[in-house]
This record gives sequence, structure tokens and C-alpha cells, in this order.
Amino acid sequence: MSNLEAMPAEVACAASQVAAATPVVEVLQPREVPLGGPRAMRVRRTLPQRERSLVGAWCFIDHYGPGAARMDVPPHPHTGLQTVSWLFSGEIEHRDSAGVHAVVRPGELNLMTAGAGICHSEVSVGSTVLHGAQLWVALPDSARDTGRDFAHYAPEAVPLDGALVRVFLGDLAGSCSPVTTFTPLLGAQLDLDAHAELDLEVDPTFEHAVLCDQGEVQLAGVSLGVAKLGYQSPGHRVLPLRNPGEHAARILLLGGAPFGEQLVMWWNFLARSHDEIVTYRRLWQEDPQDRFGAVHGYRGSVARLPAPPMPTTRLLPRPLPGSVSKAKEH
Repeated sequence: MSNLEAMPAEVACAASQVAAATPVVEVLQPREVPLGGPRAMRVRRTLPQRERSLVGAWCFIDHYGPGAARMDVPPHPHTGLQTVSWLFSGEIEHRDSAGVHAVVRPGELNLMTAGAGICHSEVSVGSTVLHGAQLWVALPDSARDTGRDFAHYAPEAVPLDGALVRVFLGDLAGSCSPVTTFTPLLGAQLDLDAHAELDLEVDPTFEHAVLCDQGEVQLAGVSLGVAKLGYQSPGHRVLPLRNPGEHAARILLLGGAPFGEQLVMWWNFLARSHDEIVTYRRLWQEDPQDRFGAVHGYRGSVARLPAPPMPTTRLLPRPLPGSVSKAKEH
């Protein structure tokens, strides 16, 4: 998915560090963002924010639906990242400049590696209600100029005590995804039964985030409503989850080793400096074929999505307030 904000701000993503042993859950509130014009689909964005810009290498989280409008995003570029599409309902047709033509379906991972440069389009299939999440993963410096790639994986649902888990990246509760990542990552969907309580064993070197999709869940006693993101720092072997409601709840669990590099993210580009961003934008506007390739088969009215204008000031890293966010702690 493209970031279609007309005036996207630069985001400097600084590494998180291992926090103290005292469990603290930070709650990040979503902000609503329109993707396109007045009839555009609207999404709830919880990452990046001023309070926190990374969870492991996860650097971007958009959550949408149920009831999302039709998606029709023309070919647009990416650099230095991977896109992760995960649906709960609906279908999306994906085409990219690596020659991949695929359909994104509920419960199936579609991961696209941009590397040095790729472009792709995304279009809803049929009239089924769209409901899902679009996630980005930052590539480390050693891999950010890698080649274009695409991976598809349909994880099996594994029963736990009062829950079902589908692990699409990394490993959890004895389930392991075969999809290769460039940094240690975890991505999973958990469906929690009514009144379920689950002490989930996790990698203590990871930081973790819980995105509530359905119902209301509690992370270490802190309530998370729909589209809110709860963060737990590294240093904990258990992720305490509870569904206090009368109906099933659903979450996405994202985790990873703290990312040790600073990034600059603007529009759909992930880079290390202002000058790199300027170069990527110029190449997309003037000569996209060379670096980003071309998407074949997209039938929309716009051949490719133009980049927004650069800000009038130089993109500088935005310092974060220490290793643990100073957002309201619960």
C-alpha cells in the first residue's frame, strides 16, 4: 500500500534500546489518514508516531476496515523496505515490477521486498468488504539494496489454551514461518476466545506490539480497544494477554530485535539521508524504469502515482525522547 498523504512528514526512526525490567505498557493511539481523494479509503495509523517509530524493524502500521472503501492504488515506488499485507476479509490484486501478479487473501501472508527499488499496484477484487492491515519492515543497511522479491505463505492455525495462532513471520508457540527476514522478526494473528487468559511465552530479546483488531483485549492488565497499539519493551519472557469480553477477540502480534540503525522515512521511501530521498523522488518522477521498473497489467486511469512535493526544509533526523517513550504510561 502507498502512503498517499499529500504532505507527508519525514520520520527519523531511532533504535529502541532494552528497557528496565519493570513491565511498562505504552498505548499508542491511532490517527485516521485518508488514502487519496475525498472518497478515499481511510485507515487508522499507529506507527510511526512521535512517541515511537519502530517496534523491532516494523516501521509502519495501517489498519483498515471492516467496511473499508474500495482500494485502487496506482503503481507507486518503494525503497529500503518490505511490505507485508495481511487480510481478515476481502481480496486485493497485487502487481509489481518484479513481474509478480498475485491475489492477497485472508489469512495468507504476501511479503514484497523493495530493496533498491520496486513499484507495485493494489486493487480490490470484487465487492467483498476490505478488512486488514498493511505493514512495512525496514531493511538493515546491509540488505537495503537487495534485489526485488516476493513471498507468499499461508500459515496453519495452531490451537493454544483459549486461542488460535497463525504465525506468518518468525516463530511462536512451536509454530515457525519459513519466510526469510533480514532481521529477527515476529508476526502473528491471535484469535482469543471469550474470557480467555493467555501467558504467551516470547523471546525476551524482542520488543513486542499488540494491535487490537476486534473486541477489547488486555496486555499486562492494560486495556486496548480496536486499532490501539500496546507496546511491551524487551526483557520479558511472557506476554500476558486477556480477553475480558463475552465474544471472541482478535489481535496482531508484532515483534523483533531492537533495530540498531537510524532511518529517514518520507512518502514511500526509506533511506538514511535527505539527499537519498531527493534522489529517489527525482528518479521516480523523471526516469522510473531504471531504478523502479514498470508494472504491467494495471488498468486504472493513472499510469503511476506522482510523488508529492518535497518539503521546503531539509529532512533532518527527528530525535526521540530516549530509549523508552515519554508517551503516557499505564
